[in-house]
Amino acid sequence: MHFRHILSALGRHRIAVGLLVLEIAFSCAVVCNALFLIGDRLERMQRPSGVDEAHVVELFIGSVTPGSADAVMAQTRTDLAALQAIPGVASASVINQTLFGNSLSSSGVSLSDAAKAPSIPVTQYMGDARLAGTLGLKLAAGQWFKPDEFVTREQLISGSPGLPVIITKAVAEHLFPGQPAVGKTIYAFGANRVVGVLDRLVQPRDSGPAAYYGYAMMFPVNLPYTEGAYVIRVKDASQREAVIQGALRALKASGPMRLITPKYAFTLESQRDKYYRNDRAMAWLLVGVCLLLLVVTAVGIVGLTSFWVAQRRRQIGIRRAIGATRGDILRYFQAENFLIATLGIVLGMVLTYGINLLLMRHYELGRLPGYYLPLGALVLWVLGQLAVLGPALRAAAVPPVVATRSV
Repeated sequence: MHFRHILSALGRHRIAVGLLVLEIAFSCAVVCNALFLIGDRLERMQRPSGVDEAHVVELFIGSVTPGSADAVMAQTRTDLAALQAIPGVASASVINQTLFGNSLSSSGVSLSDAAKAPSIPVTQYMGDARLAGTLGLKLAAGQWFKPDEFVTREQLISGSPGLPVIITKAVAEHLFPGQPAVGKTIYAFGANRVVGVLDRLVQPRDSGPAAYYGYAMMFPVNLPYTEGAYVIRVKDASQREAVIQGALRALKASGPMRLITPKYAFTLESQRDKYYRNDRAMAWLLVGVCLLLLVVTAVGIVGLTSFWVAQRRRQIGIRRAIGATRGDILRYFQAENFLIATLGIVLGMVLTYGINLLLMRHYELGRLPGYYLPLGALVLWVLGQLAVLGPALRAAAVPPVVATRSV
């Protein structure tokens, strides 16, 4: 295959070749970045939360009955006892904030009580002695809270001295790199002693840099139901809907003057599904954009190659007459398209990084991994060879005698 002859032939169609190269370059840049965005969204949607989501349901009380703090806590204990008695329930608790919600409760955490000490934002979970078991959390180091360490929310806010805290591994690695965190002191609600390190627990929602998503801590606080939501752990995931219906009936019987409706009861998995609805829509939209661009590019290759085949019938016939085989003609057009695609891909790689830099600057997206470039190049090379195959086969099928008669 004489590439000099191919380049000479392409040089006689500079505008058409240039437009096709630009089309391939644009497709390469958009497809590579779109694939990166799709992969980023899929990874984001599949991030583990540290909670046994398949066995957890949540239930909010829509409105509350006014009363004293003691009365509300008494109602909370009554509710929890009723929920525990439901068939299929393993445990029930009250939590101040739930995963995959719109609200986020966090505090600045530092290693010093100095006013200007550097701090990081860490989301704070509060709950009773059953909360960790209800959520299915796992300790990486240390121990759970002891029964006598639990306080009321008012005591926490007032700065209960020496209140223990359990932090996630992500927080521990940030604050105490290369050191055991258990036994150390952090400052959030006063001075808090670290008694345990969770393998994983995440924020209720994305807030700030991606690294912050795993920054969480737990405090031993007995909360009233008015300060959060009920979380229930089921023994069998297939019983979740039955448990929800039983929980609604139990809470209505326990406190009839409250708004208790299925609208505020759902599985944690359904909450995850709802939370990432926009991410799924964006991923599918990007898939559609990629397919549309690839189709347009393929149509452009087919159209231009078909035009060249029609223009070159005489040359093809002459080549066939002097001994060129059908395979030679086929390989010629495939090599020609390969050169055009390669030029477009090289230019597309430059555009790819340019677009990625813009996304990094304006949308806090990560740097495009290098392996997306050969992936995008492979897609366009394969697309080009498949698109040119039809016109190339028609060119290879031109009979020498028919071609020469057209002279």
